[in-house]
Amino acid sequence: MSRLRANSITNKTANGAPTATNGLEVTGVCTATDFSGQSGGAADFPNGLTGTTATFSGNLGVGGVLTYEDVTNVDSLGVGTFRDGLRVVGTCTATSFVGDGSALTGISVGITTEALTPSGITTHILLNSADDHKILATGNVTIDCTGGKEGDSHQIRVQNVGIATVGFSTSFLFPSGGTPALPTAAGAISIISASVHKVGAAGTQLLAGASVNFS
Repeated sequence: MSRLRANSITNKTANGAPTATNGLEVTGVCTATDFSGQSGGAADFPNGLTGTTATFSGNLGVGGVLTYEDVTNVDSLGVGTFRDGLRVVGTCTATSFVGDGSALTGISVGITTEALTPSGITTHILLNSADDHKILATGNVTIDCTGGKEGDSHQIRVQNVGIATVGFSTSFLFPSGGTPALPTAAGAISIISASVHKVGAAGTQLLAGASVNFS
């Protein structure tokens, strides 16, 4: 076996690096201040690169899948997939969420309120625009509904402004078919909770619970 021992190796004219036409195999540690590819381009490692630590002062571009066990900050331009879950200890701000959200816990959402002031008419609560509906009723008022999404929950708060007789359209289905008789006295307040049973061309059906009266 031949051995080459030298303190420094240069090209033939001693003004540059030597050329290893058939490659260079290093079985020990290879130390260098820089790696570059052909024509001064980026270094290419077609068979992969394995190490214990790495520091990048600039951006890191990954054309395939990036797998990591710990990271401080993630800036994702596309969809981020987290196989073992995502834990946020600070503030999480998003314009949208994709998925059914069935496994989410500890989520606090705002409640939007629709305010109506009917007087002796049939009033429609808009189930698409709010989940809490406040009705200030005067005279003979019939409550109907439109829109909604199946399975959504809604709350209807009825306050009598003066004497009011409040009824419900056939969209409201009450337990045992018994439509509650709300108090008629001025200032009385009633709460009805309901879930959207179905929405379609025939209209919306609400499964409503018995009202709780505050009068």
